[in-house]
Amino acid sequence: MTTMTEKASGLREFKMPDVGEGLTEAEILKWYVQPGDTVTDGQVVCEVETAKAAVELPIPFDGVVHALHFPEGTTVDVGQVIIAVDVSGGAAAAAAPAAEPVAAPAAEPAPAAEAKPEGRTPVLVGYGVAVSSTKRRARRGVEVPAQQGETLYAATALQAELNGHGAAPAQRPLAKPPVRKLAKDLGVDLATITPSGPDGIITREDVHAAVAPAQAPAPAAVPAPQATQETPVRVQAPAPAASYDGARETRVPVKGVRKATAAAMVGSAFTAPHVTEFVTLDVTRTMRLVEELKQDKEMQGLRVNPLLLIAKALLVAIKRNPGINVSWDEGHEGNAEIVQKHYVNLGIAAATPRGLIVPNIKDAHDKTLPQLAEELGALVATAREGRTSPAAMQGGTVTITNVGVFGVDTGTPILNPGESAILAVGAIKPQPWVHKGKVKPRQVTTLALSFDHRMVDGELGSRVLADTAAILEQPKRLITWA
Repeated sequence: MTTMTEKASGLREFKMPDVGEGLTEAEILKWYVQPGDTVTDGQVVCEVETAKAAVELPIPFDGVVHALHFPEGTTVDVGQVIIAVDVSGGAAAAAAPAAEPVAAPAAEPAPAAEAKPEGRTPVLVGYGVAVSSTKRRARRGVEVPAQQGETLYAATALQAELNGHGAAPAQRPLAKPPVRKLAKDLGVDLATITPSGPDGIITREDVHAAVAPAQAPAPAAVPAPQATQETPVRVQAPAPAASYDGARETRVPVKGVRKATAAAMVGSAFTAPHVTEFVTLDVTRTMRLVEELKQDKEMQGLRVNPLLLIAKALLVAIKRNPGINVSWDEGHEGNAEIVQKHYVNLGIAAATPRGLIVPNIKDAHDKTLPQLAEELGALVATAREGRTSPAAMQGGTVTITNVGVFGVDTGTPILNPGESAILAVGAIKPQPWVHKGKVKPRQVTTLALSFDHRMVDGELGSRVLADTAAILEQPKRLITWA
């Protein structure tokens, strides 16, 4: 679908694109520009929310903003014009001085408006261009230069902040997503850390060294259940205490991700005949292996937790029982088919402020343990920032949802539409357990596997669940069974 039109007057119109597969509408969450602002090819002008994710839209041409056709909070159909830009040379030249304070680093003159940085790659939704990986775009639309002399893409929301300081924004500290997460959890500002890694990359050791002096006082006690299970899928901050101000009810419109999730869950529940099976198991050996892997040099800088080994165990169980990795195709004229998948796109359910999303790790079956850990870390970092793309949530085959992070023992998960199985992981906590003929405290959890009974019978579902549990009880089977 064409997303822009041009009029004789020199105005070019940009239409709401289909930023996913077959989406019909999107809500405008935030405008980063206003009428009269200068925009450049590839600059992000707004953020929209589809039924799958929040996405930033870049403008595919240079000019001056003439009009915004819809206010923030409006749901717009795909194909409708959302912004008009005056691309005539005179208007653009007249507006150019207004953007000079943030157009280039103070150390060098601003490059000409028509100059384009080299090494540019396609932007998220396929319109215009974006700067290559030598630069990162800040959260609100400003390109942060990797070196002096590169062009900054200005967002008017930051002009007031940047004007008057006389300096370009500083380069973002280099660190892997797991290290950024560690720094955030420990309250450490990465900008204050001197990196010791190659190419100026901040390592986990750098973060720990920075926080060590502040940790001299005795740390606060941590409840035992939380200490035994770490997970990367809880990305929603605790909600603040409610303040009703005398109101007895509050109505919140159902839209965006929440609306799509509700429709998908209702459709799944009333289309696929769900069966859920449970198993309670001793994962003490798996927890010990997690601690050992944290010290392994091959896993340094990666997020290692029980979910990583649970994911690997499920992948091995699927390899031993490939019949669980299927989907149902209604076909034509009632000729339904069961589609056997020879790949596993492993979904990880993540709770975000916008609702539940299920991004997936593509071809997870081919990943080594370090690769799987890296993918999980990146998935969580992206979900936490609210930047999960629609493509990351498409094509899943099997899903894991970790309800244990909330202290819940188990549940009966609903299938992600188009998939045949979903595994719920309960809280891991010390419980009395018969071990070698004696009752001892062991680390215990409960797994729940829901599957589509049209394609997966009780025997197959039971084998997958039993194999997953057996691996977590004896993690050496990750080697012998793989």
